[in-house]
Amino acid sequence: MIFLGIDLGWQTGPSGVCCLTLDGASLLLVALDRLNTHSQVFDWIDRFAPGSTPAMVAVDAPTIIPNPTGMRQPDRLAHKYFGKYHAGCYPASQASAFAPRLLAFEQGLTEQGFSHAPTLDPQQPGRYQIEFFPHPAMVHLFGLARILKYKKGRIAQRRQELERLRSLLLHHLPNHTPRLEMNHLPTIPAVPPVGGAALKAVEDQLDSIVCAYGAAHWWYWGHQRNQVLGDLESGYIVVPDPYDVRDYSPAIAPIGDR
Repeated sequence: MIFLGIDLGWQTGPSGVCCLTLDGASLLLVALDRLNTHSQVFDWIDRFAPGSTPAMVAVDAPTIIPNPTGMRQPDRLAHKYFGKYHAGCYPASQASAFAPRLLAFEQGLTEQGFSHAPTLDPQQPGRYQIEFFPHPAMVHLFGLARILKYKKGRIAQRRQELERLRSLLLHHLPNHTPRLEMNHLPTIPAVPPVGGAALKAVEDQLDSIVCAYGAAHWWYWGHQRNQVLGDLESGYIVVPDPYDVRDYSPAIAPIGDR
């Protein structure tokens, strides 16, 4: 089974992409990249999950947008349950400037044979797509008191938060199930000493790893260890259930204590 994480560029920006493959109960990091266009993302998907290859794609973007204006149901639920962690998501409607581009991407995935999976019988081969939002996933996977704020603010703060995200990925995902194999993790890019495009490129790739892991976690456990905000009609976001990480917490202060 192949798991693809797409940190999708909503309008004109590049997309981070990650491919994981399952070997028993272990995940191997096969590919990690950043692509400039949605067309390149589709070509990349076809390279790593061609034809009828069993695979799940987790996309960090709203791909079902039924509402003409306002907020989708999953957006409201994200604010309700994750607002206290600063993990509410950006509202999407058909009036949003990015909507046509994202809906076209969803249609492209459907044409490649990926069916939406807001409900799932775990560990059944198939070709699936889900909407995934890294921030609430990180809160639950890493036991955070609030999100890692690496997207806005001063360069020094963003770099610090990205360094923290990289450390949490390296430390926690090899301890969860399915486990991400440590032997492959050194290929994860280091956080650069500068800002700008180089910093954003690493941000997109790290987010795509979280998406790919989220796809694997949903496929492996289904509803047993995940929750779904919304449904197929209103749109939905898959979120892993909380993990108790105290037994293997990294030697860095909890973010809520800083």
